[in-house]
Amino acid sequence: MDNDTNKVLLVVNPCSGQSKKRASVEDIIDKFSDDDYEFSVHNTTCQGDATNIVKRELEDHDLVVCCGGDGTLNETINGVMDMPRRVPIGYVPAGTTNDLARTLGIPTELENATELIKSGQINDYDIGLFNNRCFCYIASFGAFSASSYTTPQKLKNIFGHKAYVVKGFLETKDIHPTKMRIEFDDGVLEDEFIFGTVSNSTSVGGFFKFREEDIKLNDGYFEVLLVKKIPFYKYIPAIRKVQKYQYDGKEIIFFKTKKLKIHSPDECVKWTVDGEFAGAHHNVMIHVLERAIDICSPENHLFIKHEPKIIDPVEAAAEKYGKPEKKRREKRAAKKAEKKKAESATEEAIAEETAEVPVVEAENE
Repeated sequence: MDNDTNKVLLVVNPCSGQSKKRASVEDIIDKFSDDDYEFSVHNTTCQGDATNIVKRELEDHDLVVCCGGDGTLNETINGVMDMPRRVPIGYVPAGTTNDLARTLGIPTELENATELIKSGQINDYDIGLFNNRCFCYIASFGAFSASSYTTPQKLKNIFGHKAYVVKGFLETKDIHPTKMRIEFDDGVLEDEFIFGTVSNSTSVGGFFKFREEDIKLNDGYFEVLLVKKIPFYKYIPAIRKVQKYQYDGKEIIFFKTKKLKIHSPDECVKWTVDGEFAGAHHNVMIHVLERAIDICSPENHLFIKHEPKIIDPVEAAAEKYGKPEKKRREKRAAKKAEKKKAESATEEAIAEETAEVPVVEAENE
């Protein structure tokens, strides 16, 4: 960010989290009042709105700050990833579980969260690509996955994370195994599964955590946990095994990978991405976009220290959307460069003409 006025795009989800803990726009801006910040404020009104706001408004801003839950951050990141210039992302957590904030070390208290953003401390962070949609930290299917988006907002506002837990256990009766073929960096798995998660976080939905020594947030790898078909009476013991990191490699499988190709031949599988429904799919491609974004977060042992990475927006677009989009973006970039060159040539011509005009000094009578 510049040393002068910092132009900030503030995106706020007014419905996230519990109302008693929710910060107002005025509260957020007030925390920046002692410094030279200029805010452009936009409230989201529906799902996907944060992405549209960022794509429409971010140009000429130095920083985007989003206030909401993990879903709001997901949408903000998707917007930033579609921009030709990647600006840092600040996050003021205001969701129900705030899994990602805890992993990144971002404080959930408003004052501490804003102080962190103002400090300018950032880390590069891996995000995932689920088919052609970016996600921050988790894509999952099966047991407990749907509770994040099927739990009514009113219950989340009243009971917080407990609402997810209750809803998740109520949905266990609907769990059924799904036949899948899963291709990853080191091999292929073919079996029936009742749960799977691909994540870049120490915590998954508040239901369980991974060992911190197994996680690095910018190493180019995601962690995959799969639970095979088991009898109903083994569900609770399986949850306890996961909570104790007891991955036996038979019923509970854990590995790291850069890419996944998942095919479910018999049915479309419902997926959840960062707490939001991501559709039902026969085929899913997931891969890591290494160090794709800069996020305001404290120094953290979960990050590997790297030299700053220069992101080519055209290459990033190709990675996300494929070669046709890359060609379109290259054409747009070329047109933009030509326009800039023409404007520069016009300015030079005007400057030369101005310089050639003789300066006539009035003679003293």
